[in-house]
Amino acid sequence: MVTPDYIKQLITASLPCTHIVVEGDDGTHFSAVIVSAEFSGRNRVQQHQLVYKALGDRMRDEIHALSMKTFSPEEWAEQQG
Repeated sequence: MVTPDYIKQLITASLPCTHIVVEGDDGTHFSAVIVSAEFSGRNRVQQHQLVYKALGDRMRDEIHALSMKTFSPEEWAEQQG
């Protein structure tokens, strides 16, 4: 069964993150908050594409749904106020 930790490991293996939280308890539906400098200067679609690239075919085969919020470190700092 796919776990939040497994997804976190997949993402951080190819995308350097300063903050990442992945949640989900049914093995197929997950949510994530991801902060990475790689997101700086990119729009939301481009940011999400980087995450999908990190997950590769697992998004099709193992992970049914991933809801994500992505932030550059600057955006994250603004969110934390």
